[in-house]
Amino acid sequence: MLRTDNLETAIQRNRDELFRFGTALLFIVGIMLFTIVRTDGGVDGILLVTAAMIGGYMAMNIGANDVANNVGPAVGSHAITLTGAILIAAFFEAGGALIAGGDVVGTIKSGIIDPDLVADRDTFIWLMIAALLAAAVWLNFATAVGAPVSTTHSIVGGVLGAGIAAAGWNIADWSVVGKIAVSWVISPVMGGLIAASFLYIIKRTITYKSDVLAAAKRMVPVLVATMAWAFATYLMLKGIKKIVSVSFPVAVLIGIAVAGSVYLIMRPYIERMTTRLENHKASVNDLFTVPLIFAAALLSFAHGANDVANAVGPLAGINEAIVGSGGVIVNAAIPLWVMAVGAIGISLGLALYGPKLIRTVGTEITELDKMRAFCIAMAAAITVIIASQLGLPVSSTHIAVGGVFGVGFLREYIKSSYARMLDEIREHHADHDPEEIEAFLVRFEAADVSMKGEMLREMKAQAAEDRLLGKRERKRLGRVHRVELVKRNLLLRIAGAWVITVPIAAILAAAFFFMIRGMLLP
Repeated sequence: MLRTDNLETAIQRNRDELFRFGTALLFIVGIMLFTIVRTDGGVDGILLVTAAMIGGYMAMNIGANDVANNVGPAVGSHAITLTGAILIAAFFEAGGALIAGGDVVGTIKSGIIDPDLVADRDTFIWLMIAALLAAAVWLNFATAVGAPVSTTHSIVGGVLGAGIAAAGWNIADWSVVGKIAVSWVISPVMGGLIAASFLYIIKRTITYKSDVLAAAKRMVPVLVATMAWAFATYLMLKGIKKIVSVSFPVAVLIGIAVAGSVYLIMRPYIERMTTRLENHKASVNDLFTVPLIFAAALLSFAHGANDVANAVGPLAGINEAIVGSGGVIVNAAIPLWVMAVGAIGISLGLALYGPKLIRTVGTEITELDKMRAFCIAMAAAITVIIASQLGLPVSSTHIAVGGVFGVGFLREYIKSSYARMLDEIREHHADHDPEEIEAFLVRFEAADVSMKGEMLREMKAQAAEDRLLGKRERKRLGRVHRVELVKRNLLLRIAGAWVITVPIAAILAAAFFFMIRGMLLP
């Protein structure tokens, strides 16, 4: 019976994999047929068809890998189901790409190479195809091993490697490359610190209070209004800049206006919600469900508006070089059909292959509840706002994953500190009646943060006065109890993948460039 069950499971798994592969293949074939109709044949036509197919492949890999960061925490906290998250993200990713995606995409990403050193149009086309293919292959591999990586860094590495292969080391702007390397540290550290800070605020102002519902009535509307400010400002600066372009002060003022409106709406809503909840910190989680759904949708919209360029920017440049001016293109207008390839590909990749990375970000790194997921969403928006004003290059992937690690490590610190406190209490009452110890622990557990601190201070003062603790005991009580709530193996795997993304993409792109040039040179 067991063998039969295992066989049926294996067959079903293979069927699912074949369905995903077949659907992806049909999408690529559809792009091929559509592009063939638009070309006049010849070598240029073959190159455009090839580039369009690779662009679609790249878009699917972005959906499978990068989009998980927007919805993973919400799924891991059970604010929304996996299916609901995929539907929300797919809809808003496509909407962001088609409605607010840029009119013009710099095909030489971030100025990392000098386009004037590219010899001719053909070399430029080979360079862009190689960069696009290298980034897509690396993203595919990273998704397969469960490592969320930056798609922006992948395409930057691809352009860098293919550019060096085409024109030598002098083509690269190494100062820009240095800034990108710095972002490997800046993005996760900023995301982790901001997420941990908001979680600490929530604990101190709500969950550590004796009357958590009364505290929630005061603080949750303020926290949600703060999120509304962050997302409104973020969307004005990044998400809808194609539709309307505003300065930073104007974006902040719009965010404040939105925050005020949200506060007025949320205050009576939280009042009604808390009347049906028990006075327990677990109950507060339910108050963050709706904000998390909105956060997942808005993050997906902004991601679609900004990062679709990673999939279709090089394709737009190739299209313009072949059917447009015929020269080396620094900035290329994006035709609607090219944008559609990116939007549909991202949504399809998310639906077919996104669940693996969604689970990695949402459940495998550390345990998330809705309060922690809320803090990660806040970190994603606020970090981008701060970094954009400081001119720092940051990665949305690194921010979100850094936020997950940030809340996980804060929980570890709090758990370790609490375990040390309990040890101190038990050591102090070692010679007392066990019932007295348990009674003290019950009072300690029920007390809020300030009362806990007062109880510990009185206990330590009494211990010092009575000389109950010897040197050895005091040293033992100073030991920090190690509590691991973050998977270290995942931390090492993800950090390693981040560090090698640009070099690996660059090496692959250089190899692909030489292969393409070798096949197409007369």
